[in-house]
Amino acid sequence: MNKVWLVTGASSGFGRAIAEAALADGDVVVGAVRRPEVLDDLVAAHPDQMEALRLDVADTAAAEAAVGDVVARHGRIDVLVNNAGRTHVGAFEETTEEELRALFDVHVFGPAALVRAALPHLRARRSGAIVQMSSMGGQMSFAGFSAYSGTKFALEGMSEGLADEVREFGIKVLIVEPGAFRTGLFGSGRAGLSADSGVYPKVRETRDLVTGGDGGQPGDPAKAAALILAALEDENTPLRLPLGDDGVGAVLGHLDQVRQDIAPWEKRARATGFDD
Repeated sequence: MNKVWLVTGASSGFGRAIAEAALADGDVVVGAVRRPEVLDDLVAAHPDQMEALRLDVADTAAAEAAVGDVVARHGRIDVLVNNAGRTHVGAFEETTEEELRALFDVHVFGPAALVRAALPHLRARRSGAIVQMSSMGGQMSFAGFSAYSGTKFALEGMSEGLADEVREFGIKVLIVEPGAFRTGLFGSGRAGLSADSGVYPKVRETRDLVTGGDGGQPGDPAKAAALILAALEDENTPLRLPLGDDGVGAVLGHLDQVRQDIAPWEKRARATGFDD
């Protein structure tokens, strides 16, 4: 039976690539976007499969109605893809509370609201999948990405616990951790930038990399989407799926670094319990 997908941020990048891959499989896709007209071409090309739904994921109060609308028209949701997001560069000290809260609204509270709204339907059918689009920045971070990575770390922690809760109901959770892909995320006007005092040179390097790096990223979103669909179909769907040579390398390198940090302190760290 063909699936019903609800994909946020389906207008471009990974969201659009996932939507196109699902459509090619004969599935039904509801693309949740702030401006439905940006999906007119996909709707016109696939009138029986593609729909556009107006939704700002930061508006958590709208999540339940959005999910209810999809279920009312299609009878179910098989795959929820929390993809909507944006990048942000700024030193920890220079990122304002307003900027940080806005980023958490999009990357954490919005996806959480959609998951809460979708879970009763998935659980009732004892099947389905939730795809959480994270980043290699959900496993590691560096200068300029403290706020962005903070949201992705939060999303991943919540999703890991979620996966353990819903596994017995036949629901899969897949956390996707891409490296640099040609998605337009770094495009002009799409990268959030905190004010730069010039105090942190390494943050300036990251800012220059982001603002000047659009269009040259090595990752192909279409290949990523194909692998995501393959991972969901696999009997042993992984919890985490890093993507791209840089993404896989960064995540594995970070795991090695964590071990290196722990090893010299392991014996003493283990010995911090009460003496018998």
